[in-house]
Amino acid sequence: MNRAELDAPKKLRLIKRIELFGLKCFFNVVRRTARIHVVNDRRDEIRYHSDRQFVYAILHAHQVAAVALSDPNTGALVSRSRDGDLLVPLLESCGCVPIRGSSGRGGKGGATALSQLIRHCQDGHPAVIAVDGPKGPRGKVQKGAAMLAQKTGIPILPVVLVARQRWLFAKAWDRMQLPLPFCRLDCHFGDPVYASETDCLDEVTLRVEASLVRLEQRVDPVEAEAARAGMAVGPSVAAPASQEGTLRRAA
Repeated sequence: MNRAELDAPKKLRLIKRIELFGLKCFFNVVRRTARIHVVNDRRDEIRYHSDRQFVYAILHAHQVAAVALSDPNTGALVSRSRDGDLLVPLLESCGCVPIRGSSGRGGKGGATALSQLIRHCQDGHPAVIAVDGPKGPRGKVQKGAAMLAQKTGIPILPVVLVARQRWLFAKAWDRMQLPLPFCRLDCHFGDPVYASETDCLDEVTLRVEASLVRLEQRVDPVEAEAARAGMAVGPSVAAPASQEGTLRRAA
């Protein structure tokens, strides 16, 4: 093996570190400059009346935006994928706690991660799960959030996040959205979803899924339709507040 072949892995690691550093810098600018606007926010009410936390149920496409919304010590279930590798340093930079694994299809790693997240919530911290991850289909909610809510007694808060200035990765399976600096970030909460010990997990999961569908159709209808139909609308700028819930293409 020659010197060039030996140096190749080092160069790749250096490139990756540079990429991560650039991504963290970009995200910190977004997080510090985004203007967050919340609708139907029940978090303080839940804390006051029950002395408990909650689990955010978000779409995989909204993961980056959700980091800007999350409080420090929020436990985040992050897939063991390249997307997850990029998300972990962003979470850590704002005080969130990444827990690697999947909420979906019952693998050993996913079960272990969910157990860690249950303990995290039982210790009095909130959590966030991209409920249609890690591989979709987009909008198809997995059982992880329902299981977490049932085991801990905390409610699920469906939330759809709409950055009014954003970049859409239209060819990704989830149509990942990247908020841009100085954007307004609208965070629309659905009503809390509870899961008692006797509730059917499938029914709770369907309630969360229906809430997210309704929210996205109401506040981001063009993107909701594009995701449903598999269309590509490209980079976009959301409409001004007087036309909330509509979307227009960037000029």
